Amino acid sequence: MKPKPAWSRLTAEAPWTVEFSGLKAQYARLKPEIDTRIQVVLDHGRFIMGPEVVELETELARFAGCAETVGVSSGTDAMLIALMAEGIAAGDAVFLPAFTFPATAEVVVTVGAEPVFVDVDPRTFNIDPDDLKRRLAEATAEGRLRPRAVIAVDLFGLPADYPALSAICERQGLFLLADAAQSFGASLAGKRVGSLVPVTATSFFPAKPFGCYGDGGALLTNDRERADVMRSIRVHGRGAEKYEIVRPGVNGRLDTLQAAILLAKLPFLSGELEMREKLAQYYDARLGGLVTIPKRIDGARSAWAQYPILLDQRDRVQRRLRNEGIPTMVYYPRPLHLQPAFARFGAGAGSLPVSEDLCRRVLSLPMHPYLDEAAVERVCAAVKEAAT
Repeated sequence: MKPKPAWSRLTAEAPWTVEFSGLKAQYARLKPEIDTRIQVVLDHGRFIMGPEVVELETELARFAGCAETVGVSSGTDAMLIALMAEGIAAGDAVFLPAFTFPATAEVVVTVGAEPVFVDVDPRTFNIDPDDLKRRLAEATAEGRLRPRAVIAVDLFGLPADYPALSAICERQGLFLLADAAQSFGASLAGKRVGSLVPVTATSFFPAKPFGCYGDGGALLTNDRERADVMRSIRVHGRGAEKYEIVRPGVNGRLDTLQAAILLAKLPFLSGELEMREKLAQYYDARLGGLVTIPKRIDGARSAWAQYPILLDQRDRVQRRLRNEGIPTMVYYPRPLHLQPAFARFGAGAGSLPVSEDLCRRVLSLPMHPYLDEAAVERVCAAVKEAAT
């Protein structure tokens, strides 16, 4: 790996630290472009739905290879708006993985539907198509809910098995929504995320591979009619005129300043994704055989939002790395069916064994394009020492 500028500093707590997500290092590299874009917005003063929002939507659609992009206020609102546009409501069942961030279930409950939790593949961390078929059969046999949708999460940046999921949804007449909060820029079989399923929701939360400096998100689709409905919902259900309200909606607009920041970053995204891939390969080579590393899928390219490893002494290793000034994160410490907010929808402990096991063993290491070779070597050496 060619050395690249790293953001490191001395602290009183540790003799040497590594930045986990690289935001400071990225800003140091892209400061002229970002500052110029922000100043343009400050000068024209159109802070809500300014011209940068439309420009960003056009550029994101071109990047992802889809027809339409709708900029929204967050990844959570992106999923919420997508479900509202489909008319998903009380009495409907929405199937989603238990091993993910709570927002995926949160939006289902918000529209009045019921989440049905599905287990994940133990190596890809994404929703397991075979377990999905089993949960669909159980829900259909019970007859209490109408199966309506599947939300597939591209966890840690790897696209889900969309060929298998699409086939299931087509047979069952289900809406398939991609939660690509962590995977914008990733690809499957040569097609980028955003063009793989009917609707894709993504997030521009700062720590994502493509992030702004606040909350932001987008919806991507090839369906113009869907896009028009989602645009209406994001602005209070507005019709042709400002105060014509044609459907229930939300305040889900993307801020102009955030759009400007993303426009400054977008020309560098492909290069940063390449750097993330090289870093992941570097981790693979040094940690494979020592801990369980992420599985590679033929034809899939991850955005590497995180580099997760699995190990039995997770908490001990995390403490050891913290003492050496190396940050790590646990995504996620508790599966959704065991979260207090969603426990009433699940079958309790033991019902989704893979998700429960992953929550006990997963640990994410520093991952961003601006880690240099010395920093990566220090992380790998620390993991090796702590794990053996």
